[in-house]
Formats: sequence, C-alpha cells, structure tokens
Amino acid sequence: MKRPPSPRRFPAVIALLAAGLLAGPAGAEVIDIDNAELARLAAGGVPVVNIRTPGEWKSSGVIAGSRLLTFFNEKSEANPAQWLASAKGFAKPGQPLILICRSGNRTRAAAQFLSERAGYATVYNVTNGMNGWLAEKRPVVPAEKAAACTPGVAC
Repeated sequence: MKRPPSPRRFPAVIALLAAGLLAGPAGAEVIDIDNAELARLAAGGVPVVNIRTPGEWKSSGVIAGSRLLTFFNEKSEANPAQWLASAKGFAKPGQPLILICRSGNRTRAAAQFLSERAGYATVYNVTNGMNGWLAEKRPVVPAEKAAACTPGVAC
C-alpha cells in the first residue's frame, strides 16, 4: 500500500485534513488498482480522471478517453468543492470512478475525499500513476485529444 502524500510536497493535503474533509467514516474505502485493472475497468466504461496539472498532461500525454481535471495546482493548492462540481459532470456519487496522477500520491487524497466526504461508493486509485503506465509502455494520446474540464464547471 502506498504511503500518503508527504506534507512537504502537498501542503494542501494538510489543509484538507485540518478542515476535516479527508477524515471521515472508518468504513470508507479507496480501492488501489494496478495498470491491468485500470485498462480493464476503463474498457468497461468506468471514467478515468487524470488529476495532474496541464503541464504534466502535455509533457507525457494522457490515457485515451480520460478526463483531465486538476485537483492540486502547481502550488499544491486544492479546492475540493469546486473540483467536485466538475467531476459530477461525468460521474455521479454512487458511480465508480478511477483517479490517476503522476505517482499515486495525489490521487490517494482526492480518492479519500470522494469516498469519505462526497458519497462516491467506488473510487479506484491507480497506485503507480502515469509513471507506472508509461514504464509499462502502455498507450497515451496528446492531452489535446482528451476531455479537459474546468474546475467548478460540469464536464
């Protein structure tokens, strides 16, 4: 199991925890998945949300069909309520959702928020993120070919 994001790297996670947004019911669960499971679930229609920054999307490409919706900006700041308004445009609470970032750390925080505070029943966290996807030489497309979303606006 992955460790939570480092406080030095993601000060917004500390702010979310302090606000009580990530500390939720003991029964809430985030399901860690590998790339094979990601490919299987995505092929079955489960939405993939790439929460990295636009610069990251452009530098490495993205998984075909994924939604691009930044959770933490370049300054490690997050606005979960605004982000949620956009995410609900393609996956309502109660529907499954896959989150991917660079390494699996940022998605852990976003997945916990969705499962514990936003009512999402099944949230998948890609444990090795895009780094793992690319290391396995799995296909990517340019970011321009994916559905970019604006925080606060339904996609």
